Amino acid sequence: MDSKIFNLKAKLEVYKAMTNGANFADCPVRDVIQGISGKWSSLLVMALAEKPYRFGELRRLVPDISQRMLTQTLHDLQRDGYVHREVFPTKPPSVEYSLTDLGRSMFDPLYHLVQWAELNHDAVRDARAAFNATQD
Repeated sequence: MDSKIFNLKAKLEVYKAMTNGANFADCPVRDVIQGISGKWSSLLVMALAEKPYRFGELRRLVPDISQRMLTQTLHDLQRDGYVHREVFPTKPPSVEYSLTDLGRSMFDPLYHLVQWAELNHDAVRDARAAFNATQD
């Protein structure tokens, strides 16, 4: 773990130098994480890792998401190169979403994060409750 921390500190110094000591807005790690850390992004990537889905199928698979948010999230994932949108020339036109090679390459690290979250969710909730109790 210490070597990982050292490497992170070194990378932070490089990013700081690249931005002339300004902010870290151009940090590549921050940029990528921001794109996949939305409320629905990881769920959609996990779903699309299984197989391609049509819009309506995704909507039923994630029933809490609004049509607007599903459209926006898929658009953002497509913009960042994780999702491919294919329109079929049927009447009415049908659209299918699938992961790109880049999206598939993100699945394994995302899956490990999901596993970690499932294993540690109770501990995180307990920590929040303990912290909140000290704030009252």
